Amino acid sequence: MEDMFSAHAAAARANEAPLAARMRPRTLDEFVGQAQIVGDGRLLRRLIERDQLLSLILWGPPGTGKTTLARLLAQASSAHFEPLSAVSAGVADLRRVVKEANERRGMYTKRTVLFIDEIHRWNKAQQDAVLPHVEDGTVVLIGATTENPSFEINSALLSRCRVITLEALSDDDIGAIVDRALADRERGLGQPPTTLTADARSTLVNLANGDARAALTALEAAALAQPLQDGTRQIDRDAIIEAYQRRTVAYDKNGELHYDGISALHKSVRDSDPDGALYWLGRMLEGGEDPLYVARRVIRMAVEDIGLAEPNALAMCVAAQQAVHFMGAGEGALALAQAVVFLAQAPKSNAVYRAYGAVQQDVAETRNDPVPLHLRNAATGLMRGLGYGAGYKYAHDYADAQVEQEHLPANLQGRRYYEPTSHGYEASIQQRLAWRTTPSAASSEETDA
Repeated sequence: MEDMFSAHAAAARANEAPLAARMRPRTLDEFVGQAQIVGDGRLLRRLIERDQLLSLILWGPPGTGKTTLARLLAQASSAHFEPLSAVSAGVADLRRVVKEANERRGMYTKRTVLFIDEIHRWNKAQQDAVLPHVEDGTVVLIGATTENPSFEINSALLSRCRVITLEALSDDDIGAIVDRALADRERGLGQPPTTLTADARSTLVNLANGDARAALTALEAAALAQPLQDGTRQIDRDAIIEAYQRRTVAYDKNGELHYDGISALHKSVRDSDPDGALYWLGRMLEGGEDPLYVARRVIRMAVEDIGLAEPNALAMCVAAQQAVHFMGAGEGALALAQAVVFLAQAPKSNAVYRAYGAVQQDVAETRNDPVPLHLRNAATGLMRGLGYGAGYKYAHDYADAQVEQEHLPANLQGRRYYEPTSHGYEASIQQRLAWRTTPSAASSEETDA
């Protein structure tokens, strides 16, 4: 009798679950997308087909099938599936799971799949706690994360797991999942019949951003808000937009996208593409990135890639940083947009960047000889007696304040660090410095490199 009531309660819970949970694939044949890992001959398909289990880290964007694949792996091997959410579960929950897994293995020789959703939210101590139980086979760990495992998962735990990368679903994949939900009379929205207008479907697919859960959640919200007309529900584009409210921007300011986004912005500026620069700036700021972090990196772009080819670049970027600080993120974003467009269109030079890099290398790797005597400050009679300042040529006594004398230590004499390019303002610098002696062979080699 108790089993009957339990089964009835489970069925009731399933019927009341959100559409995304009800439509979760029950077999690999129902799974949509991720052909690169579940296609013919791929690792996960082989594991499922051969009833084999490995400890895995499933890494990918939200709504791409990580939880579903974990369940399918456990189901295929007849293992007990034990889900934990790293948001709410801790070491005490882990101890309970391990105790039950040991009992299950001893009594029924049945394995336990421990699925930890959002495993990146567990701290180092919590991740360390699961490590010995993965090593001795008490549990097979399947962790799911939207964050780069290299940054978020302990190296010891990571070395014992295979990382599987999932990709955002394509628009065709999302469309297929939506169509299946509309047609399914048992788990989906097929009873009473629900239809999407063509523009509503394309809007839904576009706003999903490759996230099946987001698409099904918005679809269900739109459907439940529609009245029945002649026994059917029709969803138009306005209903989909209302259900979404605001598109979720795919960005994580603390994870890999934080680094990838700024890299894309920097390279767009360097490559003189204002459109790419504006887009990646928008992705970062609209995703919640700290605008002062962006401002700091934009200033770096000005001195690394534009330099003296456009001396106003640094002033423009510092002004943008001040504008962000003064006006806040919302209004300050436009100042950053102006700065990155200015940088993108500006002539480019990394001459100062390369020159200072060469200086740093020489300071670190060569003998730090004393300052040449003629450049020293003769502040006392003793210093003057020792020759401090002797032989120094005062530049203003010479034409155009240009004077040939050595300013480097003895071991670096003749070294040439700064070689201006012919780009922008640096072309005039190149002309003004043309009087210098020919650079040494070592400096010429560096310039060519």
